[in-house]
Amino acid sequence: MRLAGKRALVTGGRQGIGRGIVEAFLREGAAVTTCGRGPRPDDLADSVIWYSLDVTDAEAVAELAHTTDGTDILVNNAGVQVEKTVAESTDADWVAVIGTNCKGVFNLCRAYIPQMSEGGSIINIGSISGTVADPSMALYNASKAFVHGLTRSIAVDHGPRIRCNAICPGWIETGMLEAGFELATDPKAAKRDALARHAMRRFGRPEDIASMAVWLASDEASFATGQLFTMDGGMTAASPLNPGLF
Repeated sequence: MRLAGKRALVTGGRQGIGRGIVEAFLREGAAVTTCGRGPRPDDLADSVIWYSLDVTDAEAVAELAHTTDGTDILVNNAGVQVEKTVAESTDADWVAVIGTNCKGVFNLCRAYIPQMSEGGSIINIGSISGTVADPSMALYNASKAFVHGLTRSIAVDHGPRIRCNAICPGWIETGMLEAGFELATDPKAAKRDALARHAMRRFGRPEDIASMAVWLASDEASFATGQLFTMDGGMTAASPLNPGLF
């Protein structure tokens, strides 16, 4: 029960990584609030407080911060992915991706930082895509680089009262993973090749990211701030040579 007595807010807790973090925080004793667009999911635990929220709406975010009276742990997980190059991207794509992945994270941090207690922890969900570019993911790649930079700035500007770190997942078994592989000429071959490039020989799961989030939210991580923690099964540790051929 490493998070007993702590309040946590997780954005985008409907499914995927967000849901994994919500469930992990519950097991560790936190009082969990989550949010997302649309109604409350039917399978969400009764003990979890749900708010319908568009994170791009600064006024709605500020109202939520007032309603919840702050939080001890803030996880900015809500995100949007569009599979396009710069030349293919539209203004609507810009609004969708940059609005949620950049403005949304900024809105939550700006609203909650003044109300977070001493020792508070902000965990932003970045991506390896913010460091190395995935093909045909121009806006997504750029948005995650923004998250990484904002994470460092918050750590520097608001420490030691608040810690701020980012988790940078690699290929995690969510809907976004499948959408990425569908861009390939041969999705099955692309998936086999990707697996061969993972030292762990598997893709990540939401619970893998949730385990790191629990640690960063806990007092055990009291000296960790301003850092980007890569969770990719060793994929970016490898050279471009396919290890499956050796």
